[in-house]
Amino acid sequence: MIITETKLKGCLILQPEIFEDSRGSFFEVFKKKEIEQYLGYTIDFVQENKSISHKGVLRGLHFQTGEAAQAKLVSVQKGEVVDVIVDIRTNSKTFGEYIKVNLSDKNYTSVFIPRGMAHGFLSLTNEVIFTYLCDNYYNKEMESGILYNDCDLAIDWNFPESELVLSKKDMLLPRFKDLIK
Repeated sequence: MIITETKLKGCLILQPEIFEDSRGSFFEVFKKKEIEQYLGYTIDFVQENKSISHKGVLRGLHFQTGEAAQAKLVSVQKGEVVDVIVDIRTNSKTFGEYIKVNLSDKNYTSVFIPRGMAHGFLSLTNEVIFTYLCDNYYNKEMESGILYNDCDLAIDWNFPESELVLSKKDMLLPRFKDLIK
C-alpha cells in the first residue's frame, strides 16, 4: 500500500498494490498498523456507512462537532466521485484550505480523513456506492456542515451547477465564515 500525505496534515491518500491473475484481482484496502505508524496514533473504527447516489448527487460538506467528531476512511465500491475535504481545524496551517481526490472502482483509492475536516463528494457516474468507516458514532445533535458553493472556499466541483442534486438540508448549510468564528 502506498500512503501519501496531502497538504492537509493527517489526511492520507491510500493506494493499494493490486495483484492480478487469471482469477481476477486482490488488494488490501486498509492496514491499521501501517496507518497508525504513519499518523502516530491509534484508529478504532466503530461504524461503517454506505450511501448509494445517482450522477450529479452532491453530499456535503459535512462534519461532526465536539466529542462526536469523526475520522473517516472513505472509498468507492462502485462508480466514481470527486471527493472534497476541507480543513476546519482553526489551529491548522491549512485552515480553510481543501483538497479534491477522484475515487473510483477503477483506481481503488481510499482517503483517510482525520477529525477536524469537513467532507463531501459529488457522484460522477450513474450509480455510486460510497463507503465510510468512522471512528466515532454518528450524533444528530452534533452534526454540522458548510455550504457546498461557499464563495470563500471557492471549490470548483467541475460539474454544471444546474445539474447538481442536493438535499434541502445541504442547500441550507451555513457559509464557512459564519460557521467558523
